[in-house]
Amino acid sequence: MFNSESMLNKYHQKLKFSPSMNNNYQRWQGDLNTVSFDAENIRNQLINLDYPCYILNKEGQIGISNVGSLSYSANGKNKQLEMLLTVPAIGFHQLGDPSFLDFYGVKYAYMTGAMAQGIASEEMVIALGKANILSSFGAGGLSPHRVETAIDKIKQVLHNKSYAFNLLHSPSEPAIERHLIDLYLHHQIRIIEASAFLDLSDNIVYYRSVGLSLNSANQIQINNKIIAKISRREVATKFLQPAPTKILKQLVEQGLISELQANLAAKIPVADDITVEADSAGHTDNRPLICLLPSIIKLRDEIQHQYNYEKPVRIGVAGGISTPQSALAALMMGAAYIVTGSINQSCIEAGTSEYTKKLLAEAEMTDVMMAPAADMFEMGVKLQVLKKGTLFPLRAQKLWELYKNYNSIAEIPPDEIEKLEKQIFRKTISEIWQETSTYLSQHYPEKLSKAANNPKVKMALIFRWYLGLSSRWSNTGEKGREIDYQIWCGPAMGSFNNWVRGSYLADINNRQVVDIADQIMTGAAYLYRIQNLKIQGLQMPQEFSQYHPVFNLNKQPSL
Repeated sequence: MFNSESMLNKYHQKLKFSPSMNNNYQRWQGDLNTVSFDAENIRNQLINLDYPCYILNKEGQIGISNVGSLSYSANGKNKQLEMLLTVPAIGFHQLGDPSFLDFYGVKYAYMTGAMAQGIASEEMVIALGKANILSSFGAGGLSPHRVETAIDKIKQVLHNKSYAFNLLHSPSEPAIERHLIDLYLHHQIRIIEASAFLDLSDNIVYYRSVGLSLNSANQIQINNKIIAKISRREVATKFLQPAPTKILKQLVEQGLISELQANLAAKIPVADDITVEADSAGHTDNRPLICLLPSIIKLRDEIQHQYNYEKPVRIGVAGGISTPQSALAALMMGAAYIVTGSINQSCIEAGTSEYTKKLLAEAEMTDVMMAPAADMFEMGVKLQVLKKGTLFPLRAQKLWELYKNYNSIAEIPPDEIEKLEKQIFRKTISEIWQETSTYLSQHYPEKLSKAANNPKVKMALIFRWYLGLSSRWSNTGEKGREIDYQIWCGPAMGSFNNWVRGSYLADINNRQVVDIADQIMTGAAYLYRIQNLKIQGLQMPQEFSQYHPVFNLNKQPSL
């Protein structure tokens, strides 16, 4: 219980020297029977976020009530009770930027990010959409037909609710990016999450600009919204500024956008929201959030001062968000919204295999490492994956070393080729090339032509066969290939597992993506209340400073 005379003395000293109180004390008026003094009921009062908390002193014993009213008195006492302090009710709309909620029509400043190859599945987007939580479908790495199937399924269920589709930057394959843009425009997908961009492409500027118009009040109407995920200031700058004049002029000349749309695009930023991506799963620069977020917020403010947009770009965060503590920390640092990623992969709705979900649920924060990425292999780009229970990161690194040291498959020593074929590929180089060339001839014949004239390109394509399939094996649960599963994962997964250990969420069969969102946001609001009380001088047992997942949260408001 809160029962410390030294704490009371310290608190009264603060009250005494607080100029805002003008030497007056607030007095609580209410029923003594509503005041809790035992630990269990104090917990229940603290977690009752829809109501204020009144902290009261009764003969040296401190209790809490959620009901009553305040008045002013010379001594702040009401017979047996002395009013010490109060904290107001807290609504979820108070966490983050309220304009994020209004702009997307959602209940939380919280969204789930796209995890490629459908890991962020239709089921995940639909479940979150029904709960009015923004979610992004993982379109990266999927065929246009597969993406279109997802669009049809999601639109049929969610109708006018908000949801996003991912646009994964493809600098070496712009046709893929353009095909997705055409698909999104055809189906009127109004929100895209743009990720892994190194620079602005014509395609994303086209998507943004072609959706611009003037409304009846002669204001710019933005129909195609962009949430850009970045981890570098130079990339953030491009999304915070208006689209380049050169690209807009080219789009007008090509007849893709009108002069009016080009003029409107020159007055607004490319993105509505910037997600600052710290140390995360998949493509990541492993940046620390506490350094990166303030830097990008400052950059936003500088660019806002320069262009004076009617609606400033919001800055959210991703990477490492997996507990109420990390969510609250990001929001208190000024994040407009938070984005979860790794933790959603172990949920029931995720498009991953049960085997993969089990590995993720057992992961610690240190069970991750960087490995070569399939989509940008030749550039040496890496992504963060799970290392526990799989040899993929070590084997992928071996492929990169061979690619870096040799100019063709023919140059690789025979003993290394034997290891590749028997241990990693489990197929001969000839068989892999046959599969690869057949696929390329049907989808990307220009790549096949390049490989015919450049043996190093051919070697890269053969190595990418393994890098590409390994993530699919993980998602589909390919039997016999478990040791080669490529599982995108950041340290947030281990942090989440530590938080839920001993609770119902430790079991992957209980991990529902909406429930996790509710738990994290409720926990963040609760911890905000606790910190508010502490800042005002209230000291309490450490057990009240933790929020643990509660089964049936929406029906049972207790810790």
